[in-house]
Amino acid sequence: MKRQRGFTLIEVLVALAVVAIALVSGLQATGALTRQAQRQTDQWLAQLCAENELTRLRLARQLPGIGDSVQSCDQAGQRLQVRLLVSPTPNPNFRRIDAVVEGEVDGRAVRLLSVTTVQGRF
Repeated sequence: MKRQRGFTLIEVLVALAVVAIALVSGLQATGALTRQAQRQTDQWLAQLCAENELTRLRLARQLPGIGDSVQSCDQAGQRLQVRLLVSPTPNPNFRRIDAVVEGEVDGRAVRLLSVTTVQGRF
């Protein structure tokens, strides 16, 4: 009798298991990269919204009033909320301004970015 050439069932199953593990690992890495890219995009859009609101306050050329306000900001089809928290400083010629940008990620409200600056009297 001649010996038949080929792979045994065990060898085929081991090879399939190795390929399956490699594919699952690649899929997880791709998912992580996609989530990171989306997070980076969300933070970049939040940065644009925060800078727009802080620039709007600077262009008003007057010291902003103390208190909180919420502004809506649409960027790239996303609706973000910019909360401006204006508080006094020890020097009455300056105000501290905290811009907190919030948006929706996976259906829940999330703080995307927080920027703090000081604005002086013109």
